[in-house]
Amino acid sequence: MGRGTDRGTRHGRRRARAALAVLATAVLGAGVAGCDAAGGDSPAPSDSASKRARTAPVWDTSPESVAAVGDSITRGFDACAVLSDCPEVSWATGGSTEVDSLAVRLLGRADAAEHSWNYAVTGARMADLTAQVTRAAKREPELVAVMAGANDACRSTTSAMTPVADFRAQFEEAMATLRAKLPKAQVYVSSIPDLKRLWSQGRTNPLGKQVWKLGICPSMLGDADSLDSAATLRRNTVRDRVADYNEVLREVCAKDRRCRTDDGAVHAFRFGTDQLSHWDWFHPSVDGQARLAEIAYRAVTAKSP
Repeated sequence: MGRGTDRGTRHGRRRARAALAVLATAVLGAGVAGCDAAGGDSPAPSDSASKRARTAPVWDTSPESVAAVGDSITRGFDACAVLSDCPEVSWATGGSTEVDSLAVRLLGRADAAEHSWNYAVTGARMADLTAQVTRAAKREPELVAVMAGANDACRSTTSAMTPVADFRAQFEEAMATLRAKLPKAQVYVSSIPDLKRLWSQGRTNPLGKQVWKLGICPSMLGDADSLDSAATLRRNTVRDRVADYNEVLREVCAKDRRCRTDDGAVHAFRFGTDQLSHWDWFHPSVDGQARLAEIAYRAVTAKSP
């Protein structure tokens, strides 16, 4: 998976590329100047060439620092102990050898410890993202990893879920804030997991259902064993709202050249009981966090989105 990359080697390659780019620019500049001096007959760049220059790829598959924002999943909630954060196993920035987080895979374990930061907050919703990215921007990370939105659907009732228009406006505000502070930072946006899939897997465990009664995602997990029409409609309403949120994440990200999503991979991932917390059977387990790290790493290091 490319984990444990040697930072010195990467710096060397970057310096070599930069030197070649400077040399090439100098040579090309001299060539153009010579043509102009001989008679000014060098052709102007075509519209298509100019367009290609404007749309040239700007994504760096090997950023050198990572900041994470989002909610309980990115904090490793319930992965290590009941009703507790465990950022050590976070898919984004954790140092656990069982997970090999996105930061570890990109930077190597030693550099990840020094150059990755986790600003996610358990219980956070999209409305909280602007404050998180503001704090993260102070570190000037080259990559910001985002996983947010599940708590906008996990409310006391379906009517309390964040309206889609508000969700869009809040995400756009967070992206605008980030872009104003970090114009060249890259952004990886994870899709929201399929909450109905998590319910269908977790409901087979008696312990998990008892923990659910403490207030974990009641809009989806409430009255967990009921299969009547009202319960089915409620769960499907949550499922559809998550799909709408994911479409918003995709659309807003697509407007930013330095933003990339997972193309729905996290939402499509079929979490099984091995990937669910053995405390609440809803949040990702250590194994589940490792799967999220794999998905993120594939998306960030892909040559094209």
